[in-house]
Amino acid sequence: MDDSLDALILDLLDWIGPDPRPYAEVMEAWRTSCPRLPVWEEASERGYITRCHKPEHGALVSVTPQGRDFLASRRPLRLEGG
Repeated sequence: MDDSLDALILDLLDWIGPDPRPYAEVMEAWRTSCPRLPVWEEASERGYITRCHKPEHGALVSVTPQGRDFLASRRPLRLEGG
């Protein structure tokens, strides 16, 4: 896979962070980040992010355990607060 796409996926996972974010917020921030690269689609296909619906919060996007592992393997200091 293209290193620039991996870098953008890492940025997306890092930006979402440890807590779910509203789907609308994620789409607003990331839909124009790089329209020629399928950051959202690739992260979803790899199983790094998931979308769920909670009645009290609406649609939410979360980083999956696989996404956290990918982020930790490429940016370990960020997860440790460094």
